[in-house]
Amino acid sequence: MKTSGHPTYYNDAAVHCVCGNTFTTGSTLPSIKVEICAKCHPFYTGTQKFVDTQGQVEKFEKIRQVASVKKVERAKIMEVRASKVQTAAAIKPSLKDLLMQARKSSS
Repeated sequence: MKTSGHPTYYNDAAVHCVCGNTFTTGSTLPSIKVEICAKCHPFYTGTQKFVDTQGQVEKFEKIRQVASVKKVERAKIMEVRASKVQTAAAIKPSLKDLLMQARKSSS
């Protein structure tokens, strides 16, 4: 195995969690910072915890509200289009109707 192509491996890399928990593991980084570990993860603790990184929850809610408004607007547009098609179909005879009229007038 070539030694020049691989990163340095640290057997005693320190992992620091936001909750204050610290433990060591093997990694290519000498120090790692994490947001959730086994001491504070909701699955292991049985408590509910919202992790909001830079307002991601608010951003998602805003996108969802905009999508619901656009969905209502799109439904209105589709209703208008459908009514236009129906009125155009009522005014403009189909090819079948034109052929039937031509047969009647020629007889």
